[in-house]
Amino acid sequence: MFTETEHPPPPARTADQRPHAVVIGSGLGGLAAAIRLGARGYRVSVHEKLEQPGGRASVFRQDGFTFDAGPTIITAPFILEELWSLAGAKFSDDVTLKALDPFYDIRFHDGTVMTCSGDPARMREEVARISPGDVAGYERFMAESEAIYRIGFEQLGHVPFGSPMDMVRIAPDLVRLGAWRTVYQHVSARVKDPKIRMALSFHPLFIGGNPFKVTAIYSMIAYLERQFGVHCAIGGTGALVRAMARLIERQGGTIHLNSEVAEITLEGRRATGIRLADGRSVKASIVVSNAETAHTYMKLLGKAPRQRWSDAKLARARYSMSLFVWYFGTSRQYPAVRHHTIMMGPRYRGLLDDIFTKKHLADDFSLYLHRPTASDPQLAPAGCDSFYVLSPVPHQDSEIDWKARAPSYRAAIAAHLEATLLPGLSGSIVTEKLITPIDFQNRLGSYKGAAFGLEPVLLQSAWFRPNNKSEDIDNFFLVGAGTHPGAGLPGVISSARILDTVVPDVSAFA
Repeated sequence: MFTETEHPPPPARTADQRPHAVVIGSGLGGLAAAIRLGARGYRVSVHEKLEQPGGRASVFRQDGFTFDAGPTIITAPFILEELWSLAGAKFSDDVTLKALDPFYDIRFHDGTVMTCSGDPARMREEVARISPGDVAGYERFMAESEAIYRIGFEQLGHVPFGSPMDMVRIAPDLVRLGAWRTVYQHVSARVKDPKIRMALSFHPLFIGGNPFKVTAIYSMIAYLERQFGVHCAIGGTGALVRAMARLIERQGGTIHLNSEVAEITLEGRRATGIRLADGRSVKASIVVSNAETAHTYMKLLGKAPRQRWSDAKLARARYSMSLFVWYFGTSRQYPAVRHHTIMMGPRYRGLLDDIFTKKHLADDFSLYLHRPTASDPQLAPAGCDSFYVLSPVPHQDSEIDWKARAPSYRAAIAAHLEATLLPGLSGSIVTEKLITPIDFQNRLGSYKGAAFGLEPVLLQSAWFRPNNKSEDIDNFFLVGAGTHPGAGLPGVISSARILDTVVPDVSAFA
């Protein structure tokens, strides 16, 4: 039986002649890739360097509290339902999703609160309450968000971009959708109130992008939320990870934990398998990496001749911000606090400029507060609440000494939460844990400690992003946040869907 800390040895497979697919990393993209490859007839093994599956979506338990280490928002559940269907199973039999209504509160620095939901009438009322003159502009923005979704997600989000001609093919759509504009420029052309502009433009931060820099294509997230809702998994996102791992096992695949990959082995320019950190080699017909893209190319393929994704090019690329995350459990409950709360700081453009451009740790901050016990009380002891609060911060090019700065930064965030939303917080904390950019860099293998890999600006999207089928190495493929279509749960699951198009059929290895 699969557990988070151990995995039974795989059964003998001497008679199994199916082509072998090795997946490096068990983040959501890697798990989705393993399921899809298993459904296509590959014998699949997943190698994970950590003690549990999930990657950024791993879990830790402390003093009776359960904390999801990373993703907490599930949108577009149909892409998960499709995975289960491919494996001949039913998603709802293994995972219980709860639709959140409302989705989240946005709390502005002046105390104004905007409650966001999927109900168009309620959202019009919220916009009208804050800025009556922006209702028509809001409606226009949402209509355009749907149009962008139809092209950007439905038509392009699951197709490969292996050639510059693929970009030429979609160029008319990009022009028509205004992809050359940033998200903030697109929003600002529709609404005027600063608060409404923030509320409609902050979403790219969920996938590591600066709203003032990333393409307006990411305005689709607003429609994605409205159309399919915002959900949580009962038991936490970790429950989804465990269910995906069990599904892989039921397909006959194996997950090897504490199994760090040191190198992708090659014959000429063809991937032949992996070499583990303990020196063992594993042969494979194809290799799929869910490891961070720069780590994959610079470390796992460090000896390989590469023309397109050289070390120098990867070092010059623009990377997402990192994250400072404080997990804490309280001895009391805060029933007025929603499952998700976005807390905007006093500055918007200036703070993001500090984070993405100046690489400066500012005194002010904007925060995402996660209270999963609002929907799932089992994640904390009776009468208690489980939280994490996340602050976007510069990645490690900043050279911030997090060992020295973390305590004071945590104290500033705690004081702000206590003064605005969580009265009596300082006297009710019973357990806590910090994660800084150092952890993203060292534990998760994120280049520069960037939490979402490459920043999703236009010239680092689609064909300009590392392709799902490697241009330099045959029989080698990539999934996850660093490849097309990008970060976020829908993005990484869709990156695995692209494998159906670019990975050879098992008959090619007969």
